[in-house]
Amino acid sequence: MKLRFWGALAPLGSVLALLIFVADQAHKWWMFEIYDIETRRPVSLTSFLDLTLVWNKGVSYGLLPTHSQGILIAASLVICAVLWIWLCRSHRPLTVAALGLVIGGALANALDRYVHGAVADFFQLHWNSWSWYVFNVADVAIVAGVALLLYESLLERGQATGLGNA
Repeated sequence: MKLRFWGALAPLGSVLALLIFVADQAHKWWMFEIYDIETRRPVSLTSFLDLTLVWNKGVSYGLLPTHSQGILIAASLVICAVLWIWLCRSHRPLTVAALGLVIGGALANALDRYVHGAVADFFQLHWNSWSWYVFNVADVAIVAGVALLLYESLLERGQATGLGNA
């Protein structure tokens, strides 16, 4: 099977990936250079959302922390390459959009690892004593992309079994 590195919907995926990458990096620049999060943290925005700065040296939401960021950067680039090939072979706009979100978020976090040695995370959701991991714009895009892929997979499965026609 011949590998394709550009497909009919590749412009959609590449534009979404670029938009997420730029939005994440612009937000991080603003948080450091304009808002000065390093001296103001934590800042309570609502009763359930704080702005803070956490340097993530782990894989996802700080899981499996490592001091070898090069391995995580290389893994991100390999995964992005595989996702890009999938994107270029896809004929479904939802799949392409989802993959573009994941690729853009992954590349933005990989750049953080390269430049800073860790990923800068800022948003912390909490309720009473419960607290979620601190995350950033790229993480939101990755989660949204994965959620869209799962949705499409379940929708496709439902249509194949006749459940989608009920």
